[in-house]
Amino acid sequence: MASTRKLSSDEVDALIEGLGDGGGASLDLADGAEVRPFQFGSDDLSLLGDYYALRMINERFARFARSVFLPMLRIQPRISSFPPEVKSFDDYSAAIESFMSLNISRIEELRGNILMVLDPNFISILTNAYYGGKIAAAGQRRNEFTTTEERVIELITDGLNETLETSWRDLTPIHLQLQSREVNTQFASFVDGSDLVIICSFVVQLPNVDAANFDIIYPLQTLKPIAAQLRSRVQSDRIEDDQSWRERLERAVLEIPLKLTGRLSEPSVSMNRLIRLKTGDVFPIQVGDGVEVLMDDKLLYRGEMGEVGGQAAISLTERMLR
Repeated sequence: MASTRKLSSDEVDALIEGLGDGGGASLDLADGAEVRPFQFGSDDLSLLGDYYALRMINERFARFARSVFLPMLRIQPRISSFPPEVKSFDDYSAAIESFMSLNISRIEELRGNILMVLDPNFISILTNAYYGGKIAAAGQRRNEFTTTEERVIELITDGLNETLETSWRDLTPIHLQLQSREVNTQFASFVDGSDLVIICSFVVQLPNVDAANFDIIYPLQTLKPIAAQLRSRVQSDRIEDDQSWRERLERAVLEIPLKLTGRLSEPSVSMNRLIRLKTGDVFPIQVGDGVEVLMDDKLLYRGEMGEVGGQAAISLTERMLR
């Protein structure tokens, strides 16, 4: 596909201004000023820094997205993210298959769209596993999705869009609204072929089959309005806490079952007497002050025997382990 890159309005103004000055006017530069060359037709890729903030969002998204595929695969897959890559949409389209699941969503806060690209083989694996089959790759190539697969695509995109909103929440709140679905990049009204896009690729590790991939693509122009926020996050050394993860971890720790032991006495007896004991014999024990409550063989509390609601109970009187 041929590139159709056009000059921006700023570039056209710069050319007209240069022609008006005769093309040979000299510039008065202050002492020590540095002249930096500029190539027309290029975008300032340093605007977003080194994409560190976007990498952090992708890592969080990869962690949360496992819950989207869990009900379908009945296992929790391992999802990894690749570093963001910048290239033209023409170059990206030339590198993928002609038949793909292309899902375009609108980010109203940024006045732009994003594109979610799903591999048809991955869709087949999810559909087969979701309806009780095994996790296995499709045997033949196709050029259209079945009605069942389209329903699975709808479930996946809804779940991933919701997860993506959660992943972006700490940086800036966004809301995604699905616009359209296509199966060929030539029919996807996303961006011009020459426009630069940021490609965020993810790989899903599955048992007994090759790893599956899906991509989330942001136009460079869509992220420019929040370039200052992206840069500030890159320069900051403060790490934001993932509150939802901390809360779930705390609840999981607090629900761990622990076995407590109440020890009334711990007598000692000789082996000779022990082997001569028989039914009906009385074995005297020396009861100390109260009951010892142990956890993992460590003395935790002292208490007193009592009764609550017709059941034996221990009233804790002193904490021993600090």
